[in-house]
Amino acid sequence: MRRQPAKALLIDLDGVLRRWDPAVPAAVEQKYGLATGALMETAFTWDLLRPAVAGELTDAQWMSAVADRLPLPAGDASAAVTEWQTHRGEVDAEVLAFVREARAAGRPVGIATNATDRLPGDLAALGLTGEVDLVVSSWELRIHKPAPEFFAHAAAALGLEPQWILFVDDDDRVVRGARAAKLLAYRWSGPDGLPYLRGALGLP
Repeated sequence: MRRQPAKALLIDLDGVLRRWDPAVPAAVEQKYGLATGALMETAFTWDLLRPAVAGELTDAQWMSAVADRLPLPAGDASAAVTEWQTHRGEVDAEVLAFVREARAAGRPVGIATNATDRLPGDLAALGLTGEVDLVVSSWELRIHKPAPEFFAHAAAALGLEPQWILFVDDDDRVVRGARAAKLLAYRWSGPDGLPYLRGALGLP
């Protein structure tokens, strides 16, 4: 029997709705004599990333800790991180069009993301504040994906049972967590997946 269409959409921000230009950190690393990938690798070290997205550190504290670990004099390290963080990414136009299409068809859309306290400012700067119905932020919840409690809160915020929610993320571990929490979850790898997602939401 064919599954009934999902009634709401939850979508990840980074890697799905927001894209990052890899040339930006690469240029900063080259300028300051850092190894390729050093900025991201340092920032995403789990003992720094986890407290940053779990509401235990502010974004500023996280970036300060990243600077402290770079193999540079303190002034250069701070300058490199500041220059890197000036770039706040860009919205994927195709994904945004899909979000608008879903909302126009009466499907509530929420951003569900592991984030820091910088998220509200980023959404405003990207022009996304009014483009979704709700934002589920790990920093606000003090719970990060793929914890079951994160998805339970998101479902409650939408007022739906999890099985009626389509969740889209680019991280396979998070997608598996969402499925374990009974959401219909899809791993994003690019706009080729949009026809499937439209079908899952019952969009024409």
